[in-house]
Amino acid sequence: MSDKEAFVALVTCFHDDETINYGATRAQVRRQVAAGNNIMCAGTNGDFSALTFDEKVRLCGEVVDEVGGKAKVIVNAGMPATYETILLAKEFDRIGVDGIAVITPFFIACTQDGLIRHFTTVADAVQTPVYLYDIPARTQNHIEPATARTLAAHGNIAGIKDSGGAQDTLEAYLAVGRAVPGFDVYSGPDHLVHWALTNGAKGCISGLGNVMPEVLARIVSCVNAGDEAGAAEAQKTFGDFRVALYKLGYPPALVKRALYLRDPSVGASRQPALLPDPETDRAIEEVLVAFDL
Repeated sequence: MSDKEAFVALVTCFHDDETINYGATRAQVRRQVAAGNNIMCAGTNGDFSALTFDEKVRLCGEVVDEVGGKAKVIVNAGMPATYETILLAKEFDRIGVDGIAVITPFFIACTQDGLIRHFTTVADAVQTPVYLYDIPARTQNHIEPATARTLAAHGNIAGIKDSGGAQDTLEAYLAVGRAVPGFDVYSGPDHLVHWALTNGAKGCISGLGNVMPEVLARIVSCVNAGDEAGAAEAQKTFGDFRVALYKLGYPPALVKRALYLRDPSVGASRQPALLPDPETDRAIEEVLVAFDL
């Protein structure tokens, strides 16, 4: 059985004028690689929906350059239109990444047939393996397990990232992975990392790992070493931290803010995301202190 792996859905760092701070973003890449994690860039925690086309292309190039082959890089190309998704995916294909994630179209309501056409067309257009990315709470479109099964048969669709948070859906995707060799399942929800890895997931893609890189890496390294007690202990810390932090508001904004309170170079999120608020900052600070961060 191949080793499990963790990806961190890396934050994108901004200057005060909301332009991207590539230097600070590279520093976050180094921090994650040092902890033993792989990188997903331009994902939900990377403010991808607030980035322009050209920024995503440059961001991907800078991240790949900074990683320098020391870890894997997956980048999200998903946009509402198949047309723009393909344009982005081709740029990422040219730069060279380990995988191209494609979030389900948002704003445009899709049938399952529409999703099959969307993902198939993108996967046909590039050489890099494509990963389906399901996050229905944010996009209002959901990849049904039967649809994932259909798409898994495509030679260039290598797996799925499940950020739905429903364990039964994750179990259904894992069943597809067992039935179709070469279709890997990555779990998104941070409370399910240990469970997913021990139940057949290839890995996880974590937003919370931005704040707790070592704890995330420890869950995975313990699972790989057969140390279930160690993995369970690290997962409990990770899960408790998640509950304490996320009850304060919108998770990606809170992850960014928690990082900011320890390293202001990461900057704020682009507007109109939640503005920094002294009361919330105090509450985040209390959580960070409670978890020795």
